[in-house]
Amino acid sequence: MNPKQRKKLLKQAKKNKATTNAKTPTSYIAKISAYLELFNDYPTVKVLINNVIAADRLLKQGLLPQTLPELLLPDNIQDTIFKTVNETYPAGDPRGDKVWNELSGALPDLDQQLRGFRDYLEDEYGMWAYISAPFAKALAEFINGRPTLEVMAGNGYVSKGLHDNKQTVIATDSKDWTAENETGRHPVTEIEQLSANDAFDKYHDQVDVIVMVWSPDGLPIDWELLQKIRQSDKSFDFVVVGEKNGATDSQEFWDNAELLESPAITELNAHFRDFDLIHDRVYLVK
Repeated sequence: MNPKQRKKLLKQAKKNKATTNAKTPTSYIAKISAYLELFNDYPTVKVLINNVIAADRLLKQGLLPQTLPELLLPDNIQDTIFKTVNETYPAGDPRGDKVWNELSGALPDLDQQLRGFRDYLEDEYGMWAYISAPFAKALAEFINGRPTLEVMAGNGYVSKGLHDNKQTVIATDSKDWTAENETGRHPVTEIEQLSANDAFDKYHDQVDVIVMVWSPDGLPIDWELLQKIRQSDKSFDFVVVGEKNGATDSQEFWDNAELLESPAITELNAHFRDFDLIHDRVYLVK
């Protein structure tokens, strides 16, 4: 959806706000699920909603979800709705006006709900980077049996995916964030409480691969870790997932990281695709 169209929809949302009961308690999934029936005649919209619902269902079952499409409404969705309504109802038929008003009026909130899926994942599951089952399998194939250390593992979705694919991985996290976030108290795999630096000091002789996913924005712990890796006598594959100069990691890290390109990293990124406005990807760092 282009910026001009989004601005138009947001204006329309403000007009509709007066007629919306904002105090009704509705969960995110229940709210977005309600749009399935409303947009039943629009497959491109239903696909987006169904992908969100399916991802949530798998996570609730303790499984990694599948790869998501880009959760953005099609640029031409209003034109499509207008055309469909005109083909369904005769000109001047009040039923057509009612359907048009209902569907077009729902678009701003639906757009916001789709864009808010990452926030929901963070709040509900403590999942910041979207770790899918296909990506976990591709990462396991890249590691190919080499002992691995994950630092800043959060709730452990990467390590869980590697364990599911029969890889040996040590998951570590300082767990400092769990004091302020309830979801941090519900890890999906065993996680040892260690800072990134302490984890490297303890395990660097035992591992060949280090994985760091979504290091906190602005904190130099990633740069400190990179310097330790460089100073070591041992060579590692340092796999980093984040948004360069964006939502993750410190500026010192991005300014000093040497980002290596290879067919293997290209293959990993084929399974780690953007689904919203954050453009994180997989890097091999030296």
